[in-house]
Amino acid sequence: MKTAVHPPNAAKPLAPYTPAIQAGPTLYLSGQIALDEQGNLHTADIATETRKVMENVGNLLKAAGMGYEHLVKATIFLSDMAHYAAVNEVYGTYFTDTPPAREAVAVKGLPRGVNVEISGVAYRG
Repeated sequence: MKTAVHPPNAAKPLAPYTPAIQAGPTLYLSGQIALDEQGNLHTADIATETRKVMENVGNLLKAAGMGYEHLVKATIFLSDMAHYAAVNEVYGTYFTDTPPAREAVAVKGLPRGVNVEISGVAYRG
């Protein structure tokens, strides 16, 4: 059985998808960008953008009764690998113990012209 997760303080999806799906103890998080509840992008600089993306990831986790410590896998999509170090610096502050497995890749384009998108898988066993 699967359950849709829609945080009350999240932007409406830009396309036909669910922000997160809970399937048993596993939560699948759709890619998050730096979009706030009012539909505004927070892209002043890559650090600000990454923080907003991670806040959105955190909101999905919280809505499912989880936290960053439950994230077991993440994928970081970048508009340019030149952002890799700055994104890593911010991303790393969200994990106090064992960070999730992950990859970071540069892609040709991201929704709304953003520079970073992060998706993931969380597990509460």
